Amino acid sequence: MSRERAVRRAERERARAAATSERERRRARARRRREMSDAFSARLPTRTRWRGQQGILAQRRRLQNSVVTVLLLMSQVVVWLLSDDWWVRGGAALLAVLALPVLMTLALDRRGRP
Repeated sequence: MSRERAVRRAERERARAAATSERERRRARARRRREMSDAFSARLPTRTRWRGQQGILAQRRRLQNSVVTVLLLMSQVVVWLLSDDWWVRGGAALLAVLALPVLMTLALDRRGRP
């Protein structure tokens, strides 16, 4: 009887050791995967906030940018509707892209004003 119990105990211990080694192998694999993921995430740029500044100046800037964008798009729509020539359409688009920063600086820059 004791020999049978010893054999069963040895089998239980082997099964327990196999289960323990499997758990340790899985934990080590998960730990390596987590370390690799953390190392990869560390190389990525930090996530920026989508919600920007919420002050009065930021609201004014967003409103100004929205108005300028709408005006630019409306001018392009007018040119596309009134002209069939692709050179005129392309020239108007190029002129708008080149003149936009200058016009925004002249119209909206308040640094030089008292």
